[in-house]
Order: sequence, then structure tokens, then C-alpha cells
Amino acid sequence: MPAIPLQRDAQGVAHLSADSLADALRVLGQCHARDRGLQMLLVRILGQGRACELLADDAGMLVIDRFFRRMHFSRGAAEQVAQLSPEHRRLLDAYCAGVNEGLRRTPWEFRLVGYRAEPWAPTDTVLMIRLVAFIAMAQTQGDLETLLVQLVQAGVSQPHLEELFPGLLEGLDVELLGRVKLGQPLVPAEVRFHPAMPKLSASNNWAIAGRKTASGAPILASDPHLEVNRLPALWYEVALQYDGRYCLGATIPGLPAALIGRTRDLAWGATYSFLDAIDSWIEDCRDGACRRETAGGTVWVPFEVRKETIRRKGGPPVEMTFYENEHGTLDGDATSPGLYRATRWAGRDSGAASIAAMFDLLAASTVEQGGKLLGQLEPSFNWVLADRAGGIAYQMSGCMPRRPKSRGLVPLPGWDAAHDWQGFVTPAELPQTLNPACGYVVTANNDLNALRPAGAAEPINACMGSYRADRIAEQLAGRDDWTIETTAALQMDLSSRQAGLYLEVLRPILAAGDWGPQARVLADWDGRYTLESRGATAFERFYVELFRSVFGGVLGAEAARFLWDETCIPANYYGNLDRILLSEQSLWFAGRSRAELYREACARALAEPLLPWGQVQQLEFKHLLLGEKLPPWLGFNRGPFAVPGSRATIHQIQTYRFGGREACLGPGLRMATDLHEDAIHTALAGGPSDRRFSRWYASGLADWLAGRLKRTTPGRR
Repeated sequence: MPAIPLQRDAQGVAHLSADSLADALRVLGQCHARDRGLQMLLVRILGQGRACELLADDAGMLVIDRFFRRMHFSRGAAEQVAQLSPEHRRLLDAYCAGVNEGLRRTPWEFRLVGYRAEPWAPTDTVLMIRLVAFIAMAQTQGDLETLLVQLVQAGVSQPHLEELFPGLLEGLDVELLGRVKLGQPLVPAEVRFHPAMPKLSASNNWAIAGRKTASGAPILASDPHLEVNRLPALWYEVALQYDGRYCLGATIPGLPAALIGRTRDLAWGATYSFLDAIDSWIEDCRDGACRRETAGGTVWVPFEVRKETIRRKGGPPVEMTFYENEHGTLDGDATSPGLYRATRWAGRDSGAASIAAMFDLLAASTVEQGGKLLGQLEPSFNWVLADRAGGIAYQMSGCMPRRPKSRGLVPLPGWDAAHDWQGFVTPAELPQTLNPACGYVVTANNDLNALRPAGAAEPINACMGSYRADRIAEQLAGRDDWTIETTAALQMDLSSRQAGLYLEVLRPILAAGDWGPQARVLADWDGRYTLESRGATAFERFYVELFRSVFGGVLGAEAARFLWDETCIPANYYGNLDRILLSEQSLWFAGRSRAELYREACARALAEPLLPWGQVQQLEFKHLLLGEKLPPWLGFNRGPFAVPGSRATIHQIQTYRFGGREACLGPGLRMATDLHEDAIHTALAGGPSDRRFSRWYASGLADWLAGRLKRTTPGRR
């Protein structure tokens, strides 16, 4: 099939028509390659650990290559492709053929460095699935486990740890963890937040039953939160028509599926579930082998040895050796005696089930059918669904290990087989609900363990606070006339329940002293993160000062500052932190009262003049490859723009310095759909194209900033 002229509607959304699903996917592949070839190729290069070979040979790229070679995301990808049914393989091959037709001309940015696009293979799509699942989600759970080891080795007491991780420390052996050698204390920040990687971290989604909507049909909303300050946007919108059917939604280039969207009969949206899919074991190593205790006594089992070579454009190749066993990859040299961690991600052998489920989803017509299919996906998502017949549902997906003796946070002795995984739970055992009596389902990265079937394991160990989910549920319960317009307004809601809880404690403290006019600003603040709010600025100053004071008092000031400034822990696990910071008493307070700590944090926070929040929180959208290298007047970057919201508002925006550059998590896409009509309503933080001189490069930014949704239908307009 030759490359076809790209058909767009007035907003630039690609409209693709074909006689069959295979032909439609082939056209989708062409569009992905032509509109987002730079994005696809860059992510593949990084995921393969070939940045020094193909892009730029410098210290930062070498760190990235080392990380991805260690993770070995291409492991067994060909075997996953071989597991596909003939029909699913035919559909995937059609998509890949379309990509290669669109990549006949390599993006000029790569031609400048002498790279010519290699063909896109089915195994590359498997790689993309794993990158989305790990970099976007599972990696934060691994960071939390690493933090636990570091806290133990820093001398933090077990009672302190129990407050921070209540009910999760079964099997903790402080003396044993204290002797573990850590090769990498935390995953390098350059890796975690490279702007090209598909980083999702938060999201909201909900579905409303027809009895609570103005149209009488269900409404579904989804706004995935990711590193939003990049161009192009991660998401690529399409209107796909084939064989009398349609699919409207948002895809990730490299994946032949709409992760958020709808057909005529069924709509779906995703958030990150915080399912814990990554574990570590302590391995006792010597001479390239690990100790195992058996009924017959101690045996030493050799590791599998994997050697990797990083080729470099400007220097000699780098040779790397990794030691692997059933517990994953060792963080250390197995030939040097000692205790090391081996870490395994449950999704390391994933791909085929996700590809098959997403293809089959296009033919599903009910939430029951859709939930069963989406539950088979290997990445850990919260899925909400709605169908034209009036059903709404929720289903969690993800590879959850069966852990016989722990919740998965604490590294346990690898030499005892009683600690090994015993397979994986089934989708039917993961949290789910169908047509709840309240008339709505809500997820916002909150604890959903209560929705698991009786007797099933708890998949979530640590997650974000429930503030956004509670606010959404409160609003959904309060009216029975929901429309697309009111749903869009709820997606932009700026009220923080988190701030409200702190203000209940702060207001009496502020009223009891002569704090001056800035304290009155904080005391009178309504908890909304509007652009003009000075109260929001005051509260954020207070919050960081309180964090540094409380946790710095135990960990040390520099350690607390590093955690806040250079890791994802406060961004992803603020619910755990708030449990301590809002307590009336805590071991972390080191004998001081909550009131005393709050007063001191206020004194520091209110010492300087308060700017409006819109002057404090600003985003510059930067080109994912050239954003730091070209002058602003060339137009590859856009902004800075003032943006409202914060970590605990429905319109969630979290900005901070991370790994030496600005990072921001926010709703890169907003989607709402009413099953009464054949349309979706969306706002994209960017545009369809990654071509700087295209009119569609950043065409959606103005509407995204203003909270306006565009309407897309199967027919082009």
C-alpha cells in the first residue's frame, strides 16, 4: 500500500478510513511515522540502549545506555510475538508495514547526526509496551524499595519505618538489610525523566451512570497525567473508521491501539494503579554464584551471565556484565563476595497478552466484555468503562506476583525458596466493580484494594493520597444532571482537600499570634490553586518547610532536601508523608509538638513577600530532542505559561527540578465522552505533529491551557 495523503479535521486530528481493521492499522502506522517519527525512533533508540552509538556520545547518554542495557527491555520480545494468534500477528504486521512506509524519509533531526531509520519490527512494539509499563509506572515502586533499604542503612529505626510504611514491613530484617551493598542508590534521574520516554505518573478517570447525566446515557472522563512540558505531546489522536465501525481516541505512537477512547458501543479510560509489580531479593554471592539452602544443605548456583557492548560514536566501546537468576538482575558483581540485591519486574516477559487484548477490545460492546479484556493487559492500569447500554465498570490490570510471605516492599533472603513468587494472580482476582449503586466509578491513583474480591491479595502497597478521588466522588454525588460541559469543568477543578486538612490545623496557630498580613493571606485562603492566589504560594512554602523540618530532623537536612528536590518520592507518595505530617504525635517529630513544628515552618514560609501562584508555577514546553540546545527564537519551545493547580487538585500540576532540569506532571490529554452521541471531546497539551514548522506542531496548547475541549466525530469536519 503506498503512503496515503493524511486527512485531518479542522483541529488537525487524523481521520483514517479503510475497508478492514488491518488496512486501518496500516494507515495508522503510516500516520504515526509521518507525524511522530522523531518520537518513535528516539524512544526506540533509548529503550535499546543505543544513544551513544546513534545520537550523542557523552556522559549523560552513557548513563542512559547503561540503565537500559541493565533492564534489557528487549528480552524475549521475539518469543512474545511468536505467541500471537495468526490474526493478531496479521494485524500487528499490518501496523508495522504502515510505519515503515511512513519512515521512508528519516526525520531531519536524525539525519543531522548521521542516523538513518531502521525498519520498525513487531518486536519494537513489544519494546514500547514494556517501556510504557516500566518507565511510566513500575519504576516508582522500585524506587520506594530502594529508599527503604537506604533508610535502614541510615539508621532509621523500625518504629519510624512502621509509621511511614504501616503494615508493609513483614519480614524486615534490619541487620540483614544493613549489610546489603547498593550499587545504585536510586535510578539515575537522567534516565527516569528523559523527556522522550513515555512517563506517566498520575491520572484521573471516572464513569457516570446514565441516571446521573442530562442525556440519560453514561459519561466517561479520563485525563492521564504525565510529564507534560514536552513537545510533541506523548499522545496522538485519531479517528479510525473501518468495516462499518469506528474508534475515536488517543494512541501512543509505536502502539497500534487507543489506550483512551471509544467505539460506537464502548468507552474506556486509564490511570496508573500503583500495583506493586517489582520485588527485590537479597543474594549471598561469591565466585559468580548465589547461595541456596535446600533439604540437603547449602548449594551454590551459578548466575546466568549476560554481556552487553555499548558502541560509542566518539570513544571505545563499553563492555558490561550482568548477573541474572530467577530473582532478576543483580545490583553488583557476583564474583565479589557479599550481599547484593537482585530485582525482578513482573512485566519483563510481557507483550503478547496486551497486544491481543487491545485488538480484541475494538469488537467488545459491553463493559463486562471490555473489563475482561483490559484486565489481561500486563501494564498496571486502572480502567473505567462505560457502554451504550448503560453499564459502567472498573477493572485493574497488571502482572501481580503471588507472594507467599510478604507484601513485596521488603527485600527478603533469596536463598530461601519460601520467598519466591508462585506465579501471578488472575485478572479476576484484581480489584473491580460493576454498576455500583452510587452511580459512578472513580480512580485517581488512590488505594483501591477494597475493591478486590474476597480473599484476594492486595495489589497496592503505596500510592498517592485519596484527595483527588475524594473530591471527584463528592462532586459526582452532588448532582444528577452531568453533561460534557460540567465534566470538563470538573477536570479543571482547583480545590485541594489536602490543603484543607492542613488549614484546619494552621488557622488556630495563625490566629494565636501576631504574624502579619502574609499570615492572614494563608489563613483566609480558600484552598484553590488559582493563578492569582497568593495563599497557594504561602501554603506550598509552608509544606516544603514542614517536610524538610520533620524528615530532615531524622534523616538529616541534606538527605531531606535531596528527597524533595531530586526524587519522585514526594510527588508520588505524598499520602504516606501526610499521614505523618498531619498526625498529632509522631516519632518523626523527635519529641516536639505538631504545633511547634507548624509554627516554625510558617515563620520560614512567610518571611518573604508572596507572589501570585501563576508567577510561581509556570511551564515551558520544550522540544524532546532539541529543547535545551536551540535558542528560544527558533520556536522549538513554547512558553513559559502560567498554569493553575497542584499535586492534590483534580487539575493536577506538579512542577519541580529533577535531575538538573524542570519537570512537570500534568494532564497531557483530557477526554470526555457521552455515550448518547458518536463523539469524543478532548484537549491535547501540544499538537498532532512533531515537525516544528507544521501548523499542527503545538496547535492544541491554547485550548489546553484554557480548559476548552474540541469535538471529534467519526466523520471529518
